[in-house]
Amino acid sequence: MAQQQAQLVTMERREVAGDPLLMGRYASGLAAYVLPKAHFRQKYAVVAVRYGSVDSRFRGADHARPLEVPAGIAHFLEHKMFEKEDGDLFTRFARLGASANAYTSYTATAYLFSTVEHFEEALELLIRLVREPYFTEASVRKEQGIIEQEIRMYEDDPGRCLVVNLMQALYHVHPVRLEIGGTVESIRQIDASLLYTCHRTFYHPANATLAVAGDVDPQRVWELAGRLAADGDGHVVERWDPEEPEPVREARVETRLPVSRPRLALGIKDPRRGLQGVDLVRRELAVNLALDAVLGRSSDTFQALYEEGLIDDGFGGRYACDTRFAHTVIGGETPDPDRLERRLKEVLLRAAERGVDPETFERLRRREVGEFVAAMDNPEMVANSLAILHFRGVTVTDYLDVLQRLDHRDASEALRDHVAEARMAVSVVLPDGRARADGVGAPGRPGGAARSDAPR
Repeated sequence: MAQQQAQLVTMERREVAGDPLLMGRYASGLAAYVLPKAHFRQKYAVVAVRYGSVDSRFRGADHARPLEVPAGIAHFLEHKMFEKEDGDLFTRFARLGASANAYTSYTATAYLFSTVEHFEEALELLIRLVREPYFTEASVRKEQGIIEQEIRMYEDDPGRCLVVNLMQALYHVHPVRLEIGGTVESIRQIDASLLYTCHRTFYHPANATLAVAGDVDPQRVWELAGRLAADGDGHVVERWDPEEPEPVREARVETRLPVSRPRLALGIKDPRRGLQGVDLVRRELAVNLALDAVLGRSSDTFQALYEEGLIDDGFGGRYACDTRFAHTVIGGETPDPDRLERRLKEVLLRAAERGVDPETFERLRRREVGEFVAAMDNPEMVANSLAILHFRGVTVTDYLDVLQRLDHRDASEALRDHVAEARMAVSVVLPDGRARADGVGAPGRPGGAARSDAPR
């Protein structure tokens, strides 16, 4: 049975920026991508599993009823997967000269490595990392202590607080409002049995993808990927999200921390959910290009706010979307959060009414195409893009095709549909008077909460 599941059943070839993109699917449902790039020294591989922090209620093949799990368990599982009965795999990667890491986002967990030599040995190690869980109650308790320290270390981080508070203001009940790493209380509820249940439910070939880029032998990648494809039963995980009201939960939330300057993040909750594939990508690109036209560095608004001293170089914004949620986060440091909030709302509502300037949009769209094509020469960028887009039901070629077909009317319509004052919320971090003049609590940019790269 395992041998049958490890058989490649389809193979498709496309072209990306002059290089062949090979896309294979195994009988077990595993999708794998290989972008050979001759003469590149760096080789990069990522295995991504469609399991993130929002997957808090689900039913797998062996569950009679839906199961609810503690917040932060996907991130906890990511930490534990490197530990095996015969030692820590980080050490093995290092011995091969490979740099390994992992991250958990709202919707996925990814394991990756970059190397110049011993690529095939490192890929075998990556596959073993994902396939073989090894948890004991003692090691889980030890990890709880490590992650608890990690959580407490970031409790006073102003960038984290700004975004977490904003998510909790935007959403009433959707699990995207919960922190990716969970809380001290939630991770204390995790045990070895629960980790095995989550691994068994989500870490199977039909719920995963492998993407490889660099000067590699595709045939050897297909052979090794067959080990990742084996033993899958092809079952589909059922996931449930609670019914989320359209209005925001709170219009404004404030907190005080030891920062030298205030920070503001303005969020807009998107009522459009359920989009998939090309429709989802089109929505993401249209809203982000519209935001760039209205508030980006080359916009009149950015220049005016900068000259007035209301924003600095750290100001920015991004629309983040998935089939199950979507929102925009805009902001940065400011000496006057109330004034910046008023100005941003005025600009956004006016732009939603008037639309996006066609010439500005076309200039930004062409720049985006150029940057995307240039990124295809970076093995890390292209492999991660392939993995992320796989879970949206598209490839990098589909993404580029949508980008090339967008026009200003798509962006104007998306902005009009997305921006509404009733769906806006504001998170503010104010100085509590404890910041030192040397910049304790120095700011970072908001909007980085969709990914948790745990320090190791």
